[in-house]
Amino acid sequence: MAPTSKLSTGIKRASRSHTYHRRGLWAIKAKNGGAFPKADKAAAAVEPKFYPADDVKPRVPSTRKPKPTKLRSSITPGTVLILLAGRFMGKRVVFLKQLKSGLLLISGPFKINGVPIRRVNQTYVIATSTKVDISGVDVAKFDDKYFAREKKQKVKKTEGELFETEKEVGV
Repeated sequence: MAPTSKLSTGIKRASRSHTYHRRGLWAIKAKNGGAFPKADKAAAAVEPKFYPADDVKPRVPSTRKPKPTKLRSSITPGTVLILLAGRFMGKRVVFLKQLKSGLLLISGPFKINGVPIRRVNQTYVIATSTKVDISGVDVAKFDDKYFAREKKQKVKKTEGELFETEKEVGV
């Protein structure tokens, strides 16, 4: 029989003292020096005067550190590669070195098969087992800056030129 069951409306089966004992309140009170422990109420937080219309989460700064691209073990300087994509797809080329950007520096050579010195992602090549001796080739001057395009400087128009309209020529 449940201790909270009622005999009739307003009359419980167990007395107040019996319920007190069953709940173990006597042990809690004895443990705390004859009084029930009271939890301090947390101070009410001051509401802000302004609420943003949308909840915008602050951007979390990236913890990613740039690492040099790992070169496939089958690709070494002098390895003959087969290009899989692009203008020279299917051509065999010679790998010269890996650039700082992670791209591969390759050459046809141009006089043999028409492939100039280019940068290629290693995803788009197949390495063959054929090796070529490139000990006499100096590739020190080739880096990512060598392949960068020169930026053209834009000529700013004066205020008068902005609002001038071209005059139509009548027939």
